[in-house]
Order: sequence, then structure tokens, then C-alpha cells
Amino acid sequence: MTTVTEAQADMRHAYYGGATGIAASAIAWLTAAIVASMANPRAAMATLFIGGMFIHPGAVLLSKLLGRPGKHEKGNPLAGLAIESTVWLLLAIAVAFIASFLRTEWFFIAMLLTIGGRYFMFATLYGLRVYWACGAALALAAFGLAALNASTALITLTGGLIELTFTAIVFRGHSSIPSKRGRA
Repeated sequence: MTTVTEAQADMRHAYYGGATGIAASAIAWLTAAIVASMANPRAAMATLFIGGMFIHPGAVLLSKLLGRPGKHEKGNPLAGLAIESTVWLLLAIAVAFIASFLRTEWFFIAMLLTIGGRYFMFATLYGLRVYWACGAALALAAFGLAALNASTALITLTGGLIELTFTAIVFRGHSSIPSKRGRA
């Protein structure tokens, strides 16, 4: 890799523009919504947390099933950014968990904000402005749902539906592009 543009093209190719990761995250949010509706908010927290651990492996598997490598090229300078953002995510999960001691719903509001913030970084990782819109949609939803004093089920459903919407947008933007490295 010699340029940021080439590194971004490699990331887009390897992970289908990031659509597979958004899809895996949407599944985690929607599963938590089902659990919140059928059980309780604490069970939904556990569901989102455990589901979150499977986002990257699920995204890699889905990328491979779609004919992409599910792995960026060795030496891609953006790999460090992806790892650093994961460390930041783990620290933010701890903050969300602490917030849940005050109100369980705040865990999910904090997670919407955390995931939204991470998508802003994905705009650089993948070189796609659509991630700014995705991050903004999640953040605005978090603020709106907090103001409405929304239930856990509504918060998790909203997060999942927003991510499903952006999954479709990113998939559509990458489905017609040949899967040659550097051209996705």
C-alpha cells in the first residue's frame, strides 16, 4: 500500500465495503430487541454484548461467503486504525455498562452513541461518506430516544433498523463492483 486511497480500496474489497459488519451488528441489535420484548432489559444487555463479540467473525464469514477475502492485505496502514477503534469501543462498553446502573436503558443509548461514533471513523477506514450518515443517524436516534424516555425494546429495534438500512445502502453500492482487490 502506498496511498490512503489504495488502503481504503483494500479494506472495501476485503469486507464488502463494510456492509457485512453493519449486517452482523444489525443482527445483534435486532436479536437484543427480540430479547427485550420477550424477557427483560438486562437479558437484552447480555444479548447485545454477546452478539457484539460475534460481529467481526460474522462479518468475515459473510464476506467470504460473498466471494471476498474477509481479510485486508498484510501491511495495510489502516489496519492499526481498525484495531485502535476496537480498543476505544471496549472502553466505551465499560462506560455504557456503568451507566446501566443508573438506568438500564442508558446502556443502549450509550451503545448507540458509541457505535455511531465508531461509524464516523469507518468513513476514513473505508473511504465512504455513507458512514458519516450512518453514525449521525445512530447518534440522533440516541438523543431522540433518550428525550422520549424510550423502552429498551424500542431503542434496540431502532438501532437494528438503522443498521439494516445502511447495510442495504452499502451492499447496493458494492454489489455491482467486481471483486478484484483494489477495485471495490
